[in-house]
Amino acid sequence: MTEDGTAATSLAESVSADIAARLAPVDAELARRYPGEPGTRQPVHTVYVPADAVTPGTVRAWGEQARDLLDEHAPDAASLAAVLGLREDLAAPVYERVRAKLEREPVEDLRIDFEDGYGIRSDAEEDAAAAAAARVVRAGHEEGGAPPYTGIRMKCMEAGVRERGIRTLDIFLTGLLETGGLPDGLVLTLPKVSHPEQVAAMARLCGEFEAARGLPAGRLGFEIQIETTQSVLGADGRATVALMIDAAGGRATSLHYGTFDYSAACGVSAAHQAMDHPVADHAKAVMQTAAAGTGVRLSDGSTNIVPSGTREQVHEAWRHHHALVRRSLARAYYQGWDMHPGHLPTRYAAVYAFYREGMERAAARLAAYTGNAGADAAVMDEPATARALSGYLMRGLDCGALSPGEVARHSGLTRADLGHFAGRPTEAEVN
Repeated sequence: MTEDGTAATSLAESVSADIAARLAPVDAELARRYPGEPGTRQPVHTVYVPADAVTPGTVRAWGEQARDLLDEHAPDAASLAAVLGLREDLAAPVYERVRAKLEREPVEDLRIDFEDGYGIRSDAEEDAAAAAAARVVRAGHEEGGAPPYTGIRMKCMEAGVRERGIRTLDIFLTGLLETGGLPDGLVLTLPKVSHPEQVAAMARLCGEFEAARGLPAGRLGFEIQIETTQSVLGADGRATVALMIDAAGGRATSLHYGTFDYSAACGVSAAHQAMDHPVADHAKAVMQTAAAGTGVRLSDGSTNIVPSGTREQVHEAWRHHHALVRRSLARAYYQGWDMHPGHLPTRYAAVYAFYREGMERAAARLAAYTGNAGADAAVMDEPATARALSGYLMRGLDCGALSPGEVARHSGLTRADLGHFAGRPTEAEVN
């Protein structure tokens, strides 16, 4: 210590200032690349419907079909719990929430598909379908019942279908603008990406459309589907996902794993193409690492096993789908694809059980961390874990598995408190 009581040091102040100056560009680059959680709701699933099959009543019809299947094969909480192996204390609250969800908001994210689910049609036919898709989206927003998120999956940027995909996107977006503007929750999906330059081309396409129609720069974002081997590992041996996120220029909103295209590209036989195959786990681990901290979200793929046939067949398909969704959630893939109305009951059952079964424990750990527990903590958590615990509870609130009152009762924290610890920006900061 010095005579005046201050701590003694050896380095000149200029050393610290010089290091700060040298690292300022690095600080700026890290802030640009890793802005953190976007602070908005993430849908728990995406439903893909071919463009020629979607109507203004599609979402309502999916909900009705899912409820009919539930009524026929699991008419009460105990029967669904028995099929899925839910804990006895979770059976009633999960079942009640599933039923309410199927009535109120059966689909959270609808993607009108112009790619594999639609196929190659004449230009006139696809032009008409793209214009019709815009009308369907507009009708949903004007008449009510639209999912929180809706959009299209265009054809990819490969040479053979590139021009067709661009034209479909143009017709769809133009149709929306001419009937009232771009709706909130608009989502665009770019499939079969095999090179970062294709992502850059999509970003340019969005920018050109914004300029042509006088939209704010950055208004249009898009999802990138990871379903080619080149999207995970490039010809030069470099991991490609991070390069694609960067090529999007801030427009990438999420990465979606394509179960069947990617598995087939890896040579996996049809009988073994699945979300839990080792090649899927490798691809998704690379996606997860590349996206961490960037604000780009993750979505798992789908299963092609449909709940239909006898009760035993429906129950077996439900157990299979439920287990896959649970597996994804445990691996921090909080979104996935659903390809059939029969997948909705088990999607929501898995999601609601996942958050409800861990709520009290997560809330108690947060209460101890924040000093609201009133007793010594059984676990000494780090700030990073507090962030994860808060994020877990916020996702439970977002999807309707949890209520603000019960979370506050167990943790002593409001939603705003959770957002602070989770590192989410406030609504004012997002807007």
